Amino acid sequence: MAILVFTENWDGKFKKLSFELISYAAALAKELGTTVTALSIGRVANEELLKLGIYGASKVLTLENEKLISLINTAYSTAIFQAAVKENSEIVILSNNFTGKALAPRVSVKLNAGLVGGVIALPAAVNPFVVRKKVYNGKAFAEVKIHSAKKVLTLSQNSYGVFESPILVTIESFNPDFSDKDFGITVKETSKITGKVLLTDAEIVISGGRGMKGAENWGPIEELAGLLGGATACSRPVSDEGWRPHEEHTGQTGKIIAPNLYIAAGISGAIQHLAGVNSSKCIVAINKDKDAPIFEAADYGVIGDVHKVLPDLIKAVKDFKAES
Repeated sequence: MAILVFTENWDGKFKKLSFELISYAAALAKELGTTVTALSIGRVANEELLKLGIYGASKVLTLENEKLISLINTAYSTAIFQAAVKENSEIVILSNNFTGKALAPRVSVKLNAGLVGGVIALPAAVNPFVVRKKVYNGKAFAEVKIHSAKKVLTLSQNSYGVFESPILVTIESFNPDFSDKDFGITVKETSKITGKVLLTDAEIVISGGRGMKGAENWGPIEELAGLLGGATACSRPVSDEGWRPHEEHTGQTGKIIAPNLYIAAGISGAIQHLAGVNSSKCIVAINKDKDAPIFEAADYGVIGDVHKVLPDLIKAVKDFKAES
């Protein structure tokens, strides 16, 4: 009875997100006295698959199918379901990102399993099975009891951490039985942003709000992101005004992110915005309004004009890099 983990890859490479899932599953497997099996869909080299063993996966099921180059929810959920059946898995774990949120409900229906999304810690108890998640846009926590024998969990990014627990891993080809219904949707073209760090993958995010006062003032945001190897983001009013593209909008109605560092420049901190960023490890707020709600959520705050603070921050980063 192995715990099954769906591990995403990006152009044949795993990222921290996948290693965190395996780390979480390995710790849970230790409590339950079982093992971890990872499912990888796509063309991934063996040396990359072996990395999953560093974090506790004892087996990797690898599925290569030209029809699965792009995400097709019906086909991917069928593959995960059949992998769970093959491994006799009572627990299936996915990331709480867009992909995981799309797949987890389908997998839970196929398995007749209880589903909890956005889990942030190991179970408080395993019999009965109780997990913790954030509720009310991160303002509170809930302990959720799963009564079903089978369980599907999505783990919030940056909520558990990455821990090495090396184990001998075996790699096994996996070829599930698909039906025509699994490929009822055809993806004809996929466009990817190139040349910059993707917002959902970024460890550091520099975000701007209405306090930036216009698209022409975004230079310091972009420069700081470039210096730190991060991505740029914005609040919804900024994207609505057309100052920045909509794919940079973070919040309840935009992208949900969980970077290690989130710098909010000129963002007041409406609850809808905080709902999309409150899983960040560290939030730094820059705002001239000392009563701005963003300061309640921030780990560090700078009360000041962003147009004066950002240049000073950029200079400090440059000076630090010059001395390193």
